[in-house]
Amino acid sequence: MLNDLTDEELMLRIQKGDQKACEELVNQHLLPLSRFAMRMLGSMAEAEDATQETFLKVWSSAHQWKSGKAKISTWLHTIAHNICIDYLRKDKSHLQETLTDDHHSSSHLEDDMHATVTASQIFNAMSALPESQRTAIILCYYQGFSNRDAAQVTGVSVQALESLLARGRRALKKALRPEREVSN
Repeated sequence: MLNDLTDEELMLRIQKGDQKACEELVNQHLLPLSRFAMRMLGSMAEAEDATQETFLKVWSSAHQWKSGKAKISTWLHTIAHNICIDYLRKDKSHLQETLTDDHHSSSHLEDDMHATVTASQIFNAMSALPESQRTAIILCYYQGFSNRDAAQVTGVSVQALESLLARGRRALKKALRPEREVSN
């Protein structure tokens, strides 16, 4: 059964043109990549398009993947990240939907801020962040990536990623601070 194969084994089969292996990889990674794209783009329609483009790129560029260089999930998120960045550069006016469709995964970020805020407040604060900080926060807090894997996706060092996270958290805390704290 294909669902018993590891991601690496699936990729080796995909490199040989196995469409069923590609379908299995899609089945295993569709939800996390869709959530990532939705959080990056803020538009369900564009997230669906970006996710579809990601898997098309996986199929057409499978030969570029090298065993042992990166986890498949990291490689997939790197492809999705680059596609999302292309979408964001084309049109920044589409950020309209919420980033926080999954309250469970956002609870760590909310705990860090020591505040209860609405999904729309988080969305507005996240969309105001520079793309690099927003991406770092989405990968680490929402997607559950380690700092090392998130750094690999974004193409920066672990130290640079940690700096992006720190600056992003500070900006979010400031943006989401209750009004009474701001006026004191």
